[in-house]
Amino acid sequence: MVNIDGELKSSNYATIAYDNRGTFYGDGIFETIRCFNGKPLLYEAHYFRLMSGMRILRMDIPDTFTPEFIEESIIDLLNQNNLSLGHARIRFTVWRKSGGFYAPIENGVHYSIQSSQLEGNYQNNTTRIAELFKDHYVLSGLLSTIKSTNKIVNVLAGRYALDNDYQELFLVNEKKMITEGISGNVFVRTGNVVKTPPILDGCLNGLMREQVIQQLKRMLNYEIVEETLSPFELQRADEIFTTNVIKGIQSIDKYRKKEFNKDLATELLEIFNDKFFN
Repeated sequence: MVNIDGELKSSNYATIAYDNRGTFYGDGIFETIRCFNGKPLLYEAHYFRLMSGMRILRMDIPDTFTPEFIEESIIDLLNQNNLSLGHARIRFTVWRKSGGFYAPIENGVHYSIQSSQLEGNYQNNTTRIAELFKDHYVLSGLLSTIKSTNKIVNVLAGRYALDNDYQELFLVNEKKMITEGISGNVFVRTGNVVKTPPILDGCLNGLMREQVIQQLKRMLNYEIVEETLSPFELQRADEIFTTNVIKGIQSIDKYRKKEFNKDLATELLEIFNDKFFN
């Protein structure tokens, strides 16, 4: 079952207008939420990021979009799809109502909620080889920090990775500085210093990114800094990993000729698995 504007429909019949602005112009925004035993994790942070993104895109926020209404809608869909136990993924998508060309004629919205099953706790046991994606740039600034439905640079990077047997690509902004991975924020550890690009360099305002930053501030062995990250720093690092809410923390094993360890990523993974799933 899929929720379309508050109505539960079979996925075979959950259709939307052919001229929806999400398809026509990428005029939409979404949240991907990890759930455990029928409850959305980090729900408050997801909710406020969604509201912030809608305001940035100048969408009208329906009166019904209260924290309670959206959370109840997510839990109801999980129950309908027999996903109230174990791990699940929710995608909550909002797009502006049809009409107009580039300039919309109204700011009302439609929304959908989809669910799918996830397997087990966070894992970090696959080999991931990374490379730099230089074909297209992520623009620095506020728009790149939100989860809009216009993710064409990430799509092309994902296609390049598949075509060239990479498991991750590092995206760069117009200044040729690292912003993020294909679907996660980037952290680089050199000694006891951990760096991650600042939000306005063009990376997503990731919720797991914020969780990692907060955790590192509590760990006496590491110093966390949010600073512009040069591609040259990747090969000097001891460890690189990417983060997102769905997959947790995933280490990079190799970038060009440099191989990396997984010490900090393993430590953080144990902390978050215990925090979220126990």
